[in-house]
Amino acid sequence: MNNNEDVKNEAKKRINIIKGQLDGLLKMIEKDEYCVDLLNQSLAIQNSIKSIDGILFERHLKIHVGDQFKNEPGKATEELLKLFKRIHQ
Repeated sequence: MNNNEDVKNEAKKRINIIKGQLDGLLKMIEKDEYCVDLLNQSLAIQNSIKSIDGILFERHLKIHVGDQFKNEPGKATEELLKLFKRIHQ
């Protein structure tokens, strides 16, 4: 991703995809579809959300972290450690 607008556009695009996936899951639930199919759809939605996390994390690294390490290294380290731990729960 080259700039903030690229990130915004990509995130919006992926959010719209997730909205469609959620609508699809809701319809599947309403139709009492097979549980494994419901779970597969739910897992696909979770993976889509994780892809947005990756885009936003990359943006944070490129835009903010460099300056934070120069000006507030403790804060930068603390934020990154918290995020890393949450990502790997």
